[in-house]
Parts: sequence; structure tokens; C-alpha cells
Amino acid sequence: MPPKDPELQKLQQELDDLVKKLKDEQKKVADTTLEAVCGSIPDAPKVRLVTKKLLKGHINKVNSIHFSGDSRHCVTGSLDGKLIIWDTWTGNKVQIIPLRSSWVMSVAFAPSGNFVACGGMDNMCTVYDLNNRDSTGVAKIVRELMGYEGFLSSCRFIDDKTLVTGSGDMKLCMWDLESGKKTQDFDAHAGDVISISLAPDNQTYVTGSVDKSCKLWDVREEKCRQTFFGHESDVNSVCFHPSGFSFATGSEDKTARLWDIRADQQIAQYAPPNANSGFTCCGISLSGRFLMCGSDDTSVHIWDTLKTQHNGTLAGHENRITSLSVAGNGMAVATCSWDQNVRIWV
Repeated sequence: MPPKDPELQKLQQELDDLVKKLKDEQKKVADTTLEAVCGSIPDAPKVRLVTKKLLKGHINKVNSIHFSGDSRHCVTGSLDGKLIIWDTWTGNKVQIIPLRSSWVMSVAFAPSGNFVACGGMDNMCTVYDLNNRDSTGVAKIVRELMGYEGFLSSCRFIDDKTLVTGSGDMKLCMWDLESGKKTQDFDAHAGDVISISLAPDNQTYVTGSVDKSCKLWDVREEKCRQTFFGHESDVNSVCFHPSGFSFATGSEDKTARLWDIRADQQIAQYAPPNANSGFTCCGISLSGRFLMCGSDDTSVHIWDTLKTQHNGTLAGHENRITSLSVAGNGMAVATCSWDQNVRIWV
């Protein structure tokens, strides 16, 4: 290996010193822990969710799932080259949408239920109008958003006219769906952007990346509001707390964490009884009391967020769990897996 540039080494050292200084300053104001403050609160009851519906229809790994704003319908994207819109109450397929590329990595349902978006290794985001169909009866493509230099890893609708996307080229893009043009396009992380979660008020969003950090953004600005360090490996998933003041993360480092935006730092850490594998996805219950993380070990781990106690697991999938979505009304959790199945837990 060629020797490192002395100037580069000096800059790297300077950066490391600054990060250490910031962490030291954070420790000074961290006068207590969430666990200590909530010590007198009674233990949360055991979560007893069961598989209410087992949704079968995909014939390859299912990579992503997302609930509609009506808390009834959800969309799944699979490597079989299909998007399926499900009615989670009946277990029926509402629509099947064949994709031009089967390498789908992310799906998103518009809160209104009018549109779905997907993308992956095809380096673009495709938006479908579920209310309009072409001559073959398939939902019409209304937008193909191109211009990425890497795979599309995550997408979320802010409303029917606005979409935010993260990709393997380390960028975030904001799109105006009426014109099909970017309104923002900026470097966000020092590695692939993996996950995006919108705040309850839709004014801010948080991102997770393989650079081990999470960042808070405002939909109206291109600059980062806050950066959160602490994970020791890829941050695979981020999820806003229903209060809007904190968010949870699931990481390849076999931990999940809770971060407080006002405190500007981590306030809790969660680990399973046997830390065998990393976390791929996470979600928080409507009350904010329970954190759920899907894992490589085929189960969903649940914790009491306040007391940081492991509350149990959801078992049923037979392979790696890839994505998890909590219904907007808090009444159900949807998971999908490499076992080709989708489960609705109630």
C-alpha cells in the first residue's frame, strides 16, 4: 500500500479530535439515563402479537414493505419483479404491478393511498398511480425519476406531490412529482444512505447510513440540522418516535438505540439476550412504549423503550427479516422476509 499523505493524516487526526471533543461535551450534560429516570415506572406488560394474516403470493425474497395512510393496505416489493398491494384485513391482493427491474430494494406508499413508489438496483425511482390503469389493467407509471449514480435504497412520500429519496451515491434528493424534477439534490452522508423516516409533522426527516451515523434534515433545507454518532457499524434502519422528539435506529452492530433530538445524543441502548445478528429494520408502537426490530435471526425483537428491557420476540418467519412497518393507527405490524412471505401481526 502506498504511504498515506501526511496532510491527509493530519486532517483525519483533527477530525477525530473534534469528534472526541463533541462526545466529551455531550457526556458532561448527560446527567442521567432514560433507564434511571424511568426506574419507578411499572414494567410494561408482555407483548402478545400473533400472525393474523400470512400473505403468500411472492415467489422470491421480499425486500420491503410499507403501510398506506389508511392503516389497511400495504405494498410489498420482491425480487420476483412484482409489487403487490395487499388488503391486510382480508389478506387479499388488491393489485399486482409487474416491474421493469426485479432488483427492488425500497417501496413507499403515499399517505393518501393514491401512489406507490419503488426503486433499487435500476438506479431510479418509479412512481405508480393506483387509481389509473393502462390497457392491460396495471397501475400506470406516472414518473420515472432518474439521475442517480448508485442504487436507490430508500424513498418516502411527503405528500402526493413530493418525494424524498436516498441512494447508494450518498445523496438525498427531493422531487416535485408534478414536474418530475429535482427540487433538492445534495451530498448527505460519507457512505450509502440506507434508510429514511419522516417525522409525524412531515417537516423533518432522519436518515441512516453505512457511515455509522444518523442525520436530521428539514424538508425545506439542504443542510443537515444534527448528526448523531455512536453506532459501530452500518445503520440499517431509522424510525421516528410518535412524539417527534426522538427516533430509534437498528444497526449491523447488533444494537438498537434511541436518540433524543433535544438532548442531541443517544439516551438508550437495546440489545437482545443473545446478540447473534444485526438488525435490518425497526419500528415503534403508537404509544412509543415498545421498540420492534427485525433481525437476521428470523425473529422480531421487542423492547420496553423506557426501561430498556427485552420484552420478547415475534417468531414465525423462516429467513432473514428485511423490512417492518407499523400501521398508522397502531393496530398492526407488518413484516416481510427472505422466506417470500409477509406477516401481519395483531
